[in-house]
Amino acid sequence: MAALVARVASRRDREAFEQLFDHYAPRLCAYLARLGCEPALAEEITQDAMVALWRKADQFDPAKASVGAWLYRIARNRRIDLLRRAHGGSVELEETAMPVDDAPTPDEALAAHQRETLVARAMRGLPAEQLRLVRLAFFEERSHSEIADATGLPLGTVKSRIRLAFGRLRRSLEADGLADAN
Repeated sequence: MAALVARVASRRDREAFEQLFDHYAPRLCAYLARLGCEPALAEEITQDAMVALWRKADQFDPAKASVGAWLYRIARNRRIDLLRRAHGGSVELEETAMPVDDAPTPDEALAAHQRETLVARAMRGLPAEQLRLVRLAFFEERSHSEIADATGLPLGTVKSRIRLAFGRLRRSLEADGLADAN
């Protein structure tokens, strides 16, 4: 996770930020709910913490704390600030220990493995040419134009085949019960 923060700090890497957001936002919301925050306030504080990550990623020091501990501290401090403003400066806080483990829970690891298995199976069901283009686009991170140049296919054909592949993947994943296929 620290490597993702470093990518955000050095390159403003949106993909790295999305991975961090997807991992930490639900955890921060759950943590804040355990502290007694209403759902809307928990989401607001979570958003604030993630914006702080985006803006201040260069201030993160992995020698001092894990990414999780750093984000939980940001969220906790933001919550305290909001409570102080709402209550005239002084508040009694019942603390809940900050979770700091960055590892996925067993349920999350199992769900990820199951998703990976279903996606791999769905990909094996693609025609070879569609599979090749999907791999070039998403595993090698090539643009549609780069794929057209590399394969000698017209750009429209590349786009159409990738779109058709996604349609097939979506249908296959939905049939396998992976409702979040899109």
